[in-house]
Amino acid sequence: MAAKESTQGQHFVECDLCQKPVSFFCRRCGVNLCDTCVPVHLRLKSKTGHDVVHFTSWEDENICLCESHPLNDCSAYCKTCDVPICFLCVSITHKSHEISELSDKIKELNRHGKPEVLLNVIAKENERLQSSKQDLEKILNHTTKQLSWLPLNYKKKKDEVTARGEKWHKQIEETVKKLHQELDDMQKEHEAVLQKQKKGFEEMIEKVDEINKKVIELHKSKNAIELQRFKPMIEKQETLKEFSQYSFPTFYECKIDPNYLQTYFGYVEKTQEKKMSLLEKIFKDNDLPGRRIIDVPTVTSVIDTGFPANEENNNRLYYMAVTDDNKVWMGGYSKELKLFDLQGHLHHTVSITTNGMYLCMYNKQVVYSDQSNKTVRMISDTDTVVTMFTTGDWKPYGVTSAASGDLLVCLLKDDQNKVVRYSSTGTVLQEIQYDSQCQPLYKQTNYITENVNGDIIVTDWEKKAVIAVDRLGIFRYSYSGVTYSTVATDSVGHVIVTDFNGDKIHMLDRDGRFLRYIIPEGGIKYPRGVCILGDGEMMVGENLTGIAKRIKYQEE
Repeated sequence: MAAKESTQGQHFVECDLCQKPVSFFCRRCGVNLCDTCVPVHLRLKSKTGHDVVHFTSWEDENICLCESHPLNDCSAYCKTCDVPICFLCVSITHKSHEISELSDKIKELNRHGKPEVLLNVIAKENERLQSSKQDLEKILNHTTKQLSWLPLNYKKKKDEVTARGEKWHKQIEETVKKLHQELDDMQKEHEAVLQKQKKGFEEMIEKVDEINKKVIELHKSKNAIELQRFKPMIEKQETLKEFSQYSFPTFYECKIDPNYLQTYFGYVEKTQEKKMSLLEKIFKDNDLPGRRIIDVPTVTSVIDTGFPANEENNNRLYYMAVTDDNKVWMGGYSKELKLFDLQGHLHHTVSITTNGMYLCMYNKQVVYSDQSNKTVRMISDTDTVVTMFTTGDWKPYGVTSAASGDLLVCLLKDDQNKVVRYSSTGTVLQEIQYDSQCQPLYKQTNYITENVNGDIIVTDWEKKAVIAVDRLGIFRYSYSGVTYSTVATDSVGHVIVTDFNGDKIHMLDRDGRFLRYIIPEGGIKYPRGVCILGDGEMMVGENLTGIAKRIKYQEE
């Protein structure tokens, strides 16, 4: 509110619309008004309405507006909720609460000196906020500086990448030059051998022609003495018995996995770690934490699960889940789940409502998803199928238990895919569907697991990739080149991915970097289901044969 001094030296407050002396005040809009401007102001539309009072009473401290209904003044006090309310609140939201007159509450506060107490509390809280403001300003200043330095820092990183790339190019050029020189030397040696061989063959042919000419002459003359002399000579003449075969050199291609490049150039790690050059990393033995990975993993036992074949695509064995006592539930093209021990003995069979395609262990019970009924179900101790919760319009696919005690479920509806974290009663706790650019993370979610660091890892069959997000749902990495894959993780965070068409297992580190392939002795055909058994072992299911193989991949 402005104050002006008139030409007569009087002080008065002006109307905010026409600068005449003020008579009224609109509490909703905070506008000073003269007698003439009141009707004009009341005709203006306002979301909170208007409350015009005499200017001398506008600062009445006992007037307050209802938070739920801003057009209304508070006239009552809810003792249950400890808040002032209007007449609408009394009959709607606070209908069954203990209500008193607002004036009585004001008198009570004044009688006990509560305004001073409240002011003290508010003053302390304001002091706390003002103190935190200094920290916020520091962080803001730091962030502003980071933004200003961001282009320069990233340029430096790009320069580092360029320098490293030039070094690699130089190393490759030197290696190529060396190989060219070796090939030139080998060519000269090869040429010398062939030239010598050629000359020998030419001399041999010339000698054979001479002998043939002599034989013709002897045949005509029939000279006994010449025949007798020529006989031992022709018998001693050797024919071609062997000749040198000089094999060409073979070039063994060493493929550079693109994941190495992506990881090296990514700069995603915030912790400092010792880095080696890419070429060193490719040719160096894998340096993995814990036990050493066996060069050729061994199959320690084989289980014939006995599931029938799908007539359409011959699928038999789909997925598996390991129990606390190291038995394995198997699911296949059949409406039943089978429990085997690690030696292949069948311990138990239970009937379910669908094929055993997606299952996990949850609180020591086996849980599976039922797409046709859009439910997640559990097998009770009495082998009864219990519905845990439904998934609405979304079909559930892969399911896994989380360290938090929740369930993570892959869901599909039309062309949309997402991962949802559910409580045991089906309450939605988290949804993961989009990246930081609001683009879909997934095209076809199938199987899911949680790593020891909290990452949520999903296999995407359309992208032919595994996609990892952190526990908050923020994208971490993607690893491509795997078909119809499933995924599991071990106790140190290795990511184990099956590759159906590749007939192998991919092992990644916890940041999605390729470490090595796992191909057991004797191979593995069309791997699909996988679970970690502990003690450096995994169980892998062959989809089309129905065979599950127990594979030892780490040394003791």
